[in-house]
Amino acid sequence: MKNQLQELIASCVERTYQISPLVTIERTDDNFGDFSTNVALRLSGELQEVAKTIAETIATEFNNSSKDFVASVAGPGFINIRVGDSLLQQTVSDIIEMKENYGTDILHSGKLIVVEYSDPNPFKVLHAGHLYTTLVGDTIARLLEITGAKVKRVNFGGDVGLHVARAMWGIINSLEGEYPEKLKDVAKADRATWMSNCYVQGNIAYEEDEVKKAEIVAINKKVYELHDTSDKSSDFAQIYWTCRQWSYDGFDQVYQALEVHGFDTYYPESMTVNIGKKIVEEGLMKGVFKKSEGAVVYDGEKDGLHTRVFITSEGLPTYETKDLGLAVVKWEDYKFDLSLMITGNDIIEYMKVVQAASKHFYPEITERTKHITHGLIKLPGGKKMSSRKGNVLLAEDILSAAKEAYNSQTSQVDQSAVLAAVKYSFLKSRIGGDIVYDPDESVNILGNSGPYLQYAHARACSIVSKAASLSSVDYELDSSERLLVRKLSMYPEVMRLAAAELMPHHLCSYLYELAQEFNSFYESNRVLGDSREAQRLTLVHAYTQVLKNGLSVLGIQAPEKM
Repeated sequence: MKNQLQELIASCVERTYQISPLVTIERTDDNFGDFSTNVALRLSGELQEVAKTIAETIATEFNNSSKDFVASVAGPGFINIRVGDSLLQQTVSDIIEMKENYGTDILHSGKLIVVEYSDPNPFKVLHAGHLYTTLVGDTIARLLEITGAKVKRVNFGGDVGLHVARAMWGIINSLEGEYPEKLKDVAKADRATWMSNCYVQGNIAYEEDEVKKAEIVAINKKVYELHDTSDKSSDFAQIYWTCRQWSYDGFDQVYQALEVHGFDTYYPESMTVNIGKKIVEEGLMKGVFKKSEGAVVYDGEKDGLHTRVFITSEGLPTYETKDLGLAVVKWEDYKFDLSLMITGNDIIEYMKVVQAASKHFYPEITERTKHITHGLIKLPGGKKMSSRKGNVLLAEDILSAAKEAYNSQTSQVDQSAVLAAVKYSFLKSRIGGDIVYDPDESVNILGNSGPYLQYAHARACSIVSKAASLSSVDYELDSSERLLVRKLSMYPEVMRLAAAELMPHHLCSYLYELAQEFNSFYESNRVLGDSREAQRLTLVHAYTQVLKNGLSVLGIQAPEKM
């Protein structure tokens, strides 16, 4: 409706004043109308005329040319517009007819968009930050698809590097040597925790013992060598490949449990490292990079950034080099219109340097890449956690806390509600800042929570299920019915806004407000057994469809019973 109104108002101005203005339309309080525009106020200076007079002229022209809307003038020159009942009734019909397609858009039609998120490292477990970016990335990908994009979901993880060497040192130490046959003694259910503990042991050894640190540095080189030589058979290689696969299997199990969309591609760093290293070596010859104390660095100061190492003095590539290679691999695979990376905000400055370096070689890739970042994930009163010291807040910790809180409230197990609690709790806040996850608040069925919206859907479905039948009727809307339909009509606008800004919290806020609007409607209006039963059942049906559609975009099930 907003787009339609912008075109109508612009046409009225063009016919009346022979100018083509930029028209903005905003939703307004129901007491004033449904939409409002300040176009007359903005034209007053240009036309050298009183804004209210301009507004009255435009409103008259608008009312003469439109049968679906009514315009009126308020204040110094605001034009308020009320939507006619016939158009609102058509909205209800559209919702029921289009079903899950209601709210789809062409905003990103024809675009191929790569969305990179989750990005856990093998040999470690998923922490709360991985959980957050997994759920946010999954929802952003859905938003893009709903608005017409062809989306490719990709995952990137470090299967080479010092963190792997630390883990491998801990693993070999735990096995009392390079004995791959001993891996069979690690129970399947304990593999992720076991590897995580080995990583912590390796990190402590690296930081506190110079001899062990040297051993880990040697292992780091050995890991790179096994990739260069395609070693699959040595005892060291068998341990490495087996544990790497254990990590991937564990990640897949978590993704399945979270009910998120599968990934199209998982890029390991071992795939991108040599590509990135070649770019750095070429850049060194061209003067893009330079030598510094035996290492190869990018001088970020000239770009207003900071200097970072891309190849160490020992000749080993850093994360920066691997990310350079990743950008190229993604481009070669997909030739994307847009590439999104969703990560923690601790690497904002890091990524700026990588992008600055990349721009020297692939300006088109850099221009089409967008970095979305988020803050830390904490429990109430929680402190900053570190996986290096073994006190990291794990994804499992968040899910367990939600399950415990939900079970204590309802005395039953409902995995769908637990997932809804965590997903909605993460998604309802604007992406960017820290998130304090409160388990009790997230499962509160009377508050702004995922389970509350699930219950709202189930409650409305129960009303519809008790009806003898649903029929299409012609009717006028009473005041409470109109408010509900008015809210339902906003759904496509909210979807477009959330997809345009890549901010799922807009959708969360809308769904909560919609549920509250329905509660107000239902508390003051009888549905079953009322003289307006047929009309109101149609509205309830439309409401359940919109709520279901919105929850689906958030990756949350919409149960018909709870």
